Amino acid sequence: MSLAQGEIIGRQSLLWLLVVNTLVLLPLYDKMTPWSMGICAICLLWRLGIFSGKVAKPPRYLVTALAVASAITLALVTSQIGMLNGLINLLILGYALKYIEMRDRRDVRAVVLVGYFLIAITFIEKQSLWFTIQLTLVATINTCVLVSLYRNSDSLRSTARLGTQLMLQSLPLALFLFVVLPRLPPLWLVPSANNATTGLSDEVSFGDIDQLTRSTALAFRVTFDAEQPNNAELYWRALVMENYDGKRWTQDESIKKIERAANAAANRKPPQGPFLSYEVITEPSRQHWLYGMDLAYSSEADILNLPDGRLYAVSRVDKKLEYRVSSFKEAILDRRLAPNVKALNLALPEKGNPKTRALALQFKKDHPEPKARLTAMMRYFNESPYFYTLRPPQVGPQQLDDFLFENKAGFCVHYASAFAFMARTTGLPARLVTGYQGGEWNRTAGYLSVYQYMAHAWVEVWLPQSGWTRYDPTAMIAPSRIDDGFDAFFNPQQSYLLESPFSTLRLRQYPLLNNLRLSLASIDYYWSKWVLGFDNERQSMILKKLLGDVTSTKLAIFMLVILATIGLAIAYSVGLLHFSRQQDKVVAGFEQICIMLAKKGVSRPINESPSDYYKRVLQHYPGLRETLNPYIDCYITLKYKPLSDAGRKRVLNRYRQTLHQARIAILRLNKTKIAP
Repeated sequence: MSLAQGEIIGRQSLLWLLVVNTLVLLPLYDKMTPWSMGICAICLLWRLGIFSGKVAKPPRYLVTALAVASAITLALVTSQIGMLNGLINLLILGYALKYIEMRDRRDVRAVVLVGYFLIAITFIEKQSLWFTIQLTLVATINTCVLVSLYRNSDSLRSTARLGTQLMLQSLPLALFLFVVLPRLPPLWLVPSANNATTGLSDEVSFGDIDQLTRSTALAFRVTFDAEQPNNAELYWRALVMENYDGKRWTQDESIKKIERAANAAANRKPPQGPFLSYEVITEPSRQHWLYGMDLAYSSEADILNLPDGRLYAVSRVDKKLEYRVSSFKEAILDRRLAPNVKALNLALPEKGNPKTRALALQFKKDHPEPKARLTAMMRYFNESPYFYTLRPPQVGPQQLDDFLFENKAGFCVHYASAFAFMARTTGLPARLVTGYQGGEWNRTAGYLSVYQYMAHAWVEVWLPQSGWTRYDPTAMIAPSRIDDGFDAFFNPQQSYLLESPFSTLRLRQYPLLNNLRLSLASIDYYWSKWVLGFDNERQSMILKKLLGDVTSTKLAIFMLVILATIGLAIAYSVGLLHFSRQQDKVVAGFEQICIMLAKKGVSRPINESPSDYYKRVLQHYPGLRETLNPYIDCYITLKYKPLSDAGRKRVLNRYRQTLHQARIAILRLNKTKIAP
């Protein structure tokens, strides 16, 4: 049975589909399994062959077999890639297979609708301004497919113009709904994805932080309410490690239970004293931990203030999260230490690292007072020939002994581990803290950017009356790393830029391009703050500025007025509503001449052509021939003859001159009465 002529898919629609199919799937490449990628590539190449006339459409049984095999394969690997990624791959395969199987316009409409859905899915994780612009362009091209179904005779340019016009018409309504619709919690939870995001881990060993120093990914941004602290004060606490097995530091199970319970009763009490307030916008990490300077406290309802001084998000950070923090620099964390916590932070493996133990006991013997002992340990790192490097030599089973007495070169985790081990050996409770140190100041927008390569580890030692006190051996080995930042000590080309050839951070060495980079980053920051971070509080603030006291009546009237305005604009643009337009100046000039001649006794009937009217005027006023003849020639040329842009401009200039001369000639006529 042949298709009706009206249901045949035009070549222009097929061309638009070739383009949009690729653009829809490209942003989702990191979600696809190798099997899905292979099938999508086959479908795209097959459709390209169909478009060029080289191959025929695949038989239905082949498409069905591929669909069944794809579904079985996804069912087998979903436990590995996560439920969300499994469902996304299923939809992608359906999109690709339907693409090569489509036979009429109904199939094209189905493909286009699934395309819109895949574009929306991309927004689950990719919400930056640049991805939004890219996906808006893809949605516009997807709309052009629909336009081409019904206007196949139009040129590609006309189709693109109409598709763009339709998208632009939808923007005011989208903006209005974005501002006025209430921010409601989701009606369902998005299934989890098993892919990890670059960032800190809840356990650390030699070399772990080193891996992060090769990443240029943004970790979070900070905006301070007051003056920004200096770089040496920018210690961003994220995780606290209290268990040590001789090779690896991990979180204790007791704090993990508090995290899992997510009980507000476990919140620390708000500290007292002077504080520094700031706002943090963290990037998606797929973890719960948040960042703050000591001693950090947040009053946000969905953030816990854990007993170990950390901030913890009740829900996993799967998208950009904005929260406010106050840091109490002079506050004391754990003025008194519980016996079980003290025992935990004194625990060491029974054997191992004998040289390090002996060195620690020598410090205890020489410096019985705890603070003096810790100061001596810090001075030891400063005065001994130790080196700070991102590529330390390998260590054997006795890690700390090899590091302290053989290699004498390491990164922050090496020095922090050795310092905490020696403190515990001498009877001082100590633990490892990981987070970030420093930041890049953007003066254009007034915020601080903290990147993954700024990851850092330091030590906290508990002292009577002082509580947990920070000690950072890195400041003794490489003081410029702490005082001036990561880039002041390490060469970016040999660290975080080594595996990022296309990172925009490479532009720092070019002042003009770096200013452009910071300006673009500022735009992205404002996008994160005012669009992705647009919550009920900001919504209320904007509505209050627009309406004053927000009442139900005011809000209803505001919504009706905006919707009516948008409706009228759309109706006018599609031709359902017409307004009187300004009259053509050429026609207006001719009508003015007709009115002037009518006052002289020669009226023009509505059905009389300009040429006939001109002849009749000359019968009564032969003296106007020299003036009216060039005017009428110009008028007829402009109205009825095809002209180039340059030709029309030239004739229009001549028309204005002859119009002016004709007016003067008519005004000089003596009024003559014409017999009927």
